Order: sequence, then C-alpha cells, then structure tokens
Amino acid sequence: MEFIETKLAIVLLDLIGSTQFVQSVGAMKSAQWLQYHDRLARSLVYRFNGREIDRSDGFLLSFERPIDAVNFALTYQETIPPKTRLGCRIGIHWGKIVEVKQAEIYTMTGAKSVELEGVAKNISARTMSICQAGQVLLTLEAMKAIQGRTNSFTPKGTRYACVGEYRFKGVKQTQIIYAVGSTIESLQPPPSGNKVKRIGGPSQIKSRIRDRKLKEWIVWFLVRYCLIMIFYMISTLIPIVINPYTRKMNELDDLFHWVDYIVDFIAMFLGGVF
Repeated sequence: MEFIETKLAIVLLDLIGSTQFVQSVGAMKSAQWLQYHDRLARSLVYRFNGREIDRSDGFLLSFERPIDAVNFALTYQETIPPKTRLGCRIGIHWGKIVEVKQAEIYTMTGAKSVELEGVAKNISARTMSICQAGQVLLTLEAMKAIQGRTNSFTPKGTRYACVGEYRFKGVKQTQIIYAVGSTIESLQPPPSGNKVKRIGGPSQIKSRIRDRKLKEWIVWFLVRYCLIMIFYMISTLIPIVINPYTRKMNELDDLFHWVDYIVDFIAMFLGGVF
C-alpha cells in the first residue's frame, strides 16, 4: 500500500434519476443502457486525459489539469445526455488529495487499485449536490487554477459566472461557487441543498448582449417600446386633462372633471406653503 499526496482536479458526475430509471425499464435493459452511457463517458475521460477512480450512479474522476476537467464536463453535458436521455450534474474542485494505491493482494479480491482520500473529495461531492440538471459547478480554487481560461477544446460560447457563497456541511470554510456553461440556463445560481446552505450571491445571472438569442432581443425591444408608449401617452394626456378648455374640445370633460378639484387643491397647498 502506498500513500501519495498531490493536487488534482476532482470531478463528481452524478446521473439524475438513475434509480427510477432502473425500476422503470428493468435490470437487464437498464444495465445495457448504462453500459452504453459509460462507454461514451469513458471515451471522453480518455480524450481529456482523465482517470476513472470509481463508478456508482456516476463517476468519480481525477484530472491533473483543471482545464481538462472543465472541458470534459462541458463536452459531456453537450454530447452525452442527448444521446442517453439521462440527465447529469457535475461538480469540480481543485485541491490537495491523498492517492492510496492498494496492494495487489487486495485488488485481486476486488479492491480498486487507486482510491482518493481527503476533504477535497467531500467538497467536490457537496458542489455536485447543488447542481441542477445539465449544470457544471466549480469551486473558487478550481476557478483560480483555471483563471477563466479556455483552449481549443473548450466548447464555443463558454462563460464563467460566480453564482454565490455556500456553506458545506462538514467543511469549515465557506465556498465561493462558479458555474460554467454556454447557455444562460446553465449559469443560474442553484438553491440550498440537504447538506449545503446558500449564504448569498446574485439571484440571477443575466445574458450578455453578444449572447442574447432572438427571443431575448424581442422581449428586450417590446418591454422598452411599451414603456416609451406609456410615457408618451401620459405626457400627451396630462396637458389635455388639466386644462378645462382642451377637455371640452376633446369631449373629455365628463370623464376628467374631477381633475379641476385636484389642481385647485394643489394650488391652494402651494400658495399656503410659499
């Protein structure tokens, strides 16, 4: 047995609703479908120089470079769920971890050849636990290691956004969490979870001008057009309403005769003050 302390990007990938999926389609069909998913996921792990540590309802993975972990997660979310129809959430943390290399005598009986121990694994798991479907979250430590960079393997339109500060159960320090993705939906701040409490942060991440889609531009235009029209109508109507002569000319006297009382009251009030 060997213990090695090192720094790694720890990735926790969780399949959402996997238990319900197994119950709905049966053990044999679910096993075949999940193996199909695992083949696709493992091909990406290999492509981005990752290493599979464990597998249960998802994967525990490690990467030597944080940018490889992010590129794996983004490429996974863009390509695999549409093929498998299985939702996924991914948490990433960069920190010190202890690699435990098991003795051959234990691996012969089914033990994993390499295990990871340390709070970095717990932080990655907590980060993953508050992810929404299709979301990739990473800690401040991972963000600092990446420095917001991208490379030729990063999907186009990728954007980082700080989604808030959270307190993780069992972890002393609060955690600043970032979302990374190419859609505005994937960047929205997640709420508190069972073992995670949201302390603060933005309530919503807004789309950048260059990222806005046609629907967002139409809404943006209509809202401003309506506001301009309301202001125009008010500014046009007020001079007509407060003047008795213009009210009669426009046949509005019966509707707005009460305005005279308000105008007289304001005039008396101002006269009394000054």
